[in-house]
Amino acid sequence: MKTLNRYSLLAVLLLIISATDLYGQIVKPDTSDLTFTGTYITSYTDSHDTTGKITLSGYIDTYYAGYTDTANADGFQKFPTAAPRSGQFGLNIVQVSAKYQSSRFRGVTTLFFGDTPQSSWSPYLNMIQEANIGFHIAKNIWLDAGYFRTHIGLESIQPRENMAISFASTTYFEPYFLSGAKLTWEATKKLTLQINAFNSYNSFIENNKNKAVGVSFVYAPTEKWNINFNNLTSDDSPTYSALKKTRNYSDLNIIYKSHRVTIGFEANYGIQANSKLTDSTKSATMFSSLFAAKYRLTAKYAIYARGEIFRDPNEILTGPVKNNNHKFVGIDLTGFTCGVEYKPIPNSYFRIEGRVLETGTNEKIFYYNNQSTNIRYEFIIGLGLWF
Repeated sequence: MKTLNRYSLLAVLLLIISATDLYGQIVKPDTSDLTFTGTYITSYTDSHDTTGKITLSGYIDTYYAGYTDTANADGFQKFPTAAPRSGQFGLNIVQVSAKYQSSRFRGVTTLFFGDTPQSSWSPYLNMIQEANIGFHIAKNIWLDAGYFRTHIGLESIQPRENMAISFASTTYFEPYFLSGAKLTWEATKKLTLQINAFNSYNSFIENNKNKAVGVSFVYAPTEKWNINFNNLTSDDSPTYSALKKTRNYSDLNIIYKSHRVTIGFEANYGIQANSKLTDSTKSATMFSSLFAAKYRLTAKYAIYARGEIFRDPNEILTGPVKNNNHKFVGIDLTGFTCGVEYKPIPNSYFRIEGRVLETGTNEKIFYYNNQSTNIRYEFIIGLGLWF
């Protein structure tokens, strides 16, 4: 009985201590702390930050495309992303997004469906384009973690954020999606720095024990100019591989935007250890670039053009590609795109564009009318709306 009385007295003291702070004042319960509330028999009310702003949005992107190249077994063209099916109408993307933003916390979730995620997105959680959250650590410093769409390159996964409907070859071989964490510091109104750590170069799921790490910066000297640099070091070699293929990929892009003119330039350089086709113990390199320009004729009409080159002789990014002689070749590709854009309303577009891709003479990787060829012609019509 004495022992029971002691425990009862201790329980009462703990209750008194838990209800007061160091100064003896009564502490109100923290209704936002949901610890051990998930198994209550009685219902409870979740408490959350009501100062933040929640924004819902949607985006639909449709197309019709034709290619002078036979489709793969999955029905998609080579290098598929936007408008990957030939000779038919298709749906690139239909997506819905929810964003939360407050002074201390932020988050975004975007779900999408269509030919683009089916042809080129992660097979794991394929419907997730991005899902990440972040909080404000200190003045102008944020930490975000989760699933991200790429920050590398000039072109986005969404055609509405690009100049053309089609994707440049350099965009196709860059990472589309990344999973990990970002530490962002807005040093000044003109300069933003970021440190990144991801599972791998282009995957939500890790395939070995190595992480992809890198740095990024954005410098905007004026309202018209924007300079971006991204670097990512990764090693996606299988764990059992004796030769590690550490890759260092650097991307520089520069954007100029005025009332009528938009210009974009991108240059990329990659080097990967133990990857040269003629000597697997030596490093191999790749290079790619694009230049794109748009001129707005009126508020609703614009014309645009894009040139691109992609040089990956040792298949660092392209992987093994067979020519018409069934030999593996590293892609040496040049492309040109031109088109016209009509905007019925500001949050929409209607585009008609043509494109030609040409590989080296010994790289006849396209096949049309029962003949192998090193040239492919494309014709795409696209219609997009967002709200």
